Amino acid sequence: SASVLLDIEDGDERLRVLFSGDIGNPGRPLLENPAPPPAAPDVVVMETTYGDRDHRPWQASVDELVQAVAITLQRGGNVIIPTFALERAQEVLYALYSGIRAGALPQRLPVFLDSPMAISATEIFLAHRGALRASFVEELTQHDPLQLLGLRMTRDTAASMAINQIRGGAVIMAGSGMATGGRVRHHLRHNLWHADNSIVFVGYAARGTPARQIIDGARQIRLFGDDIVVRAQIHTINGFSAHAGRSELLAWLRRCGQPRRVLLVHGDYERGMPAFGALLDREGYAWQMPGAGEPILLDDRARQT
Repeated sequence: SASVLLDIEDGDERLRVLFSGDIGNPGRPLLENPAPPPAAPDVVVMETTYGDRDHRPWQASVDELVQAVAITLQRGGNVIIPTFALERAQEVLYALYSGIRAGALPQRLPVFLDSPMAISATEIFLAHRGALRASFVEELTQHDPLQLLGLRMTRDTAASMAINQIRGGAVIMAGSGMATGGRVRHHLRHNLWHADNSIVFVGYAARGTPARQIIDGARQIRLFGDDIVVRAQIHTINGFSAHAGRSELLAWLRRCGQPRRVLLVHGDYERGMPAFGALLDREGYAWQMPGAGEPILLDDRARQT
């Protein structure tokens, strides 16, 4: 993601507005930490996806994922990971590689990246090494952590359908991350009802999405016109999120100086945004939580005249 800094001029008046975009989660293996704002803005429009909580540390999240996969393999089941195509898929591959290298997972663990978009994104990652973290680029000179021995990338539909014949022992990564569409819905249909399998969610799940319904404990979910009973083990690992957690959001804002106003967007109106707003109150920031379609007067001085 990228931030956008606007310098707005209206006669003699000038206003600097910074749109945060998605603020990255620092300390990740593939990408560098989020860059600081290039200049102090007057108004900040910032995301608050995780305004009410922090994430688990990266290594703890990797350990949790590897353990979930290992236990599922011992049961003879499959692991289904609904996966966002950009960054998340690559980080999950890296995490699986870490588990294999540590001896916690089989050397030739069958892993299916069943997402044409994620496959293309992985190729783009490797083709643009200048955008990657320096330590990861150094690692690439010795071996490619994203090319596991048992990895199979499936672009065409027939190959994707064939995966559903596998009854156990495989890790299946497919989009979409919230299970609102894509091939993962087919894999959920074939695996969700079996108690030996595991479904591992590694990203944000918005209210009303199938992913959120499963995470919240739904006993059955409707897929392709059928009610599928949920018997698989459900795991939620929020440390893989590409969004900054509460502490990292505040650290990013502090690097913006002292803006006149902070507009909170891209968050939960009932939890994340109000919780982060309460934190901003304690920090002395003037903030606002705009509603959908609400007009915003950027210059407070104009409002006072």
